[in-house]
Amino acid sequence: MNLDSKLEKIKGVGVKASQQFAISGIETVSDLINFLPRAYEDFSVITPILGVKPGKVTIKARCEKITTRPVRRGLRITTATLADKNGKLQAVWFNQPYRETQLKTGKEFYFSGVFEFNYNRYQLTNPSAELVSDMPVQTDRILPIYRSIKGLKSTLVRKILSELKPLIIMLPETLPEKIVASEKLVSRSDAVLTMHFPNKIEQVSKAKERLAFEELFQLLLASQLNRMENAKLKGWHIPFNLKVVSNFVTKLPFKLTTAQRIAAWEIIQDMERKTPMNRLLQGDVGSGKTVVAGLVACQVAHFGYQTAIMAPTELLANQHAETLSKLLRPLGVSVGLLTGNVKGTSRKTLYNQIVNGKVDVVVGTHALIQETVKFHKLGFVVIDEQHRFGVEQRQQLLKKSELMPHMLAMTATPIPRSLMLTVYGELDISILNELPAGRKPIITKIWSPNSRAQMYTAMDKEISAGRQAYIICSLIEDNPENEIKSVKLEFTKLQNSIFKHRRIGLLHGKLKSDEKDAVMREFSDGKLDILVSTTVVEVGVDVANATVMLIENADRFGLSQLHQLRGRVGRSEQQSYCYLVTSTSAKPTKRLQEIEKSNDGFHLAEVDLELRGPGEIYGRSQHGVLDLQIATLADTKLIARAQRQAKVFVQSGENLLQYKQLAAEVRYYQRLTTLN
Repeated sequence: MNLDSKLEKIKGVGVKASQQFAISGIETVSDLINFLPRAYEDFSVITPILGVKPGKVTIKARCEKITTRPVRRGLRITTATLADKNGKLQAVWFNQPYRETQLKTGKEFYFSGVFEFNYNRYQLTNPSAELVSDMPVQTDRILPIYRSIKGLKSTLVRKILSELKPLIIMLPETLPEKIVASEKLVSRSDAVLTMHFPNKIEQVSKAKERLAFEELFQLLLASQLNRMENAKLKGWHIPFNLKVVSNFVTKLPFKLTTAQRIAAWEIIQDMERKTPMNRLLQGDVGSGKTVVAGLVACQVAHFGYQTAIMAPTELLANQHAETLSKLLRPLGVSVGLLTGNVKGTSRKTLYNQIVNGKVDVVVGTHALIQETVKFHKLGFVVIDEQHRFGVEQRQQLLKKSELMPHMLAMTATPIPRSLMLTVYGELDISILNELPAGRKPIITKIWSPNSRAQMYTAMDKEISAGRQAYIICSLIEDNPENEIKSVKLEFTKLQNSIFKHRRIGLLHGKLKSDEKDAVMREFSDGKLDILVSTTVVEVGVDVANATVMLIENADRFGLSQLHQLRGRVGRSEQQSYCYLVTSTSAKPTKRLQEIEKSNDGFHLAEVDLELRGPGEIYGRSQHGVLDLQIATLADTKLIARAQRQAKVFVQSGENLLQYKQLAAEVRYYQRLTTLN
């Protein structure tokens, strides 16, 4: 048996078990060895029930009595009386009815959980339960907890892994020995062995440090190699023209912020180089990224090159086309819009204008990457909300040029520093961290569903003053199994009761494009007081007169998304408000408390990364997922260490291919993170 062997070769793994493993993506011995625990339960210190105090405890007891009852739709509570030879206590589990079958046997279990005062009594809340007879003595009762695999008990997973101990001990080193020594890391085999079979909980941190370092080193090395590959490419030389840029700036109806000026200058300088630009422009909501892209597109057009701006939704593409037309057409720069909505003769005419160079700036959705779209001379590509697009989609657009065009990725989701270093390490980054002059910070307030009347009064007062409001719901249709408010139900309710004296519109993703555009136009033109919508208004919608954003079930959204939605108001000099309505009257989550306190998108992105991981910020439309098992992108100290070693490795000129496994992982991350 070796690392590539199928799981059936392992003693104790039958056909059924191997099928269950395969469903979870575990097919070989190597897959299982690298299936690392997500947490640990420390059963080494047992407290007698009579000695239990509030806090985290482990007891050894039998279950004397257990019942399960439904409390409300979607919630069942299991309550048990646990007893040892000295005393008894209550335990409670939420939505874990299987505990009844597990504990009715009367066998002895280790229970580990938090003993706390809840529902007017002290009880053990949601404790884990492990059979005493299943506990491996040699681990000193430190039990690894694995991600659950449907149809397989965790005891079986642990038992199968114990069969693989000899192979784990023989695991080859994957990092260069110099790096292991200089960073004082444990060997890979020791790290993996400790993760699966820890003798002391203190040992786990050293094992995690080693494996987390390895993951970050692979990611950062991939990023460095991508940057080196980009430097070999040849791009269009577009020199700086002071007259064109000055003309654009002086004709603007507002003054550019300092951050916009700096970002535009960084982009212009990049275009003067021989290699194609590969830059990320990140700016908080409302910071004016489109204007910066427009300024650069104006100069690009002056030298006879075309600009393509790809946006993830028709709504956003329409908004960009409208904004850029106002800015560029008076300067003689033509703007075209290509979305699924442009059909028939209009589409053919636009295709001809693009290929003949009659259109300088083409704004569009995925329609831009179709084979039928051919450019005359594509010099500048802007990918807006780039995390919404996959690698291949971005590359299809970039390939429509004879040479590699200059690329600017834009995002309104501020990116934490740790993501900049790792996932976006190959890019140069410009930051817009200023809002246009005169904008007031949005006042954000958390509302309990019990205080709706007061909230609606405050909202109606704003509408009476001539303002408009958004109400955001997360579902389109009403779902009887779920208390999340549906947009259709909410629209009907508000129209027939609280706001029957107001003009209300309905917007969601299932409407046809022309229907969506018509509703948005009505709202933009002030013909609607309230827009009840799903999150389709999350980016790009710009209605300066809207001053209230009400988000239903706000605790169900990520921080970055809440911040994006909030950014739809506060787009004028008027004071704006964001109301976050919780699903229940329970204490608000940390996420909601953070957004109530702060309007700083960069701070909120850091918190979101900590709470939810990189998926929300980085995007899920890539070749694969950023599947870090151990490393956390919030660990800036370890990232700095891994980055330093990645640079040393590249500069040493050492051949990556001599490290077979490391090379394979680095290639994977190169494909995953690359933007062009």
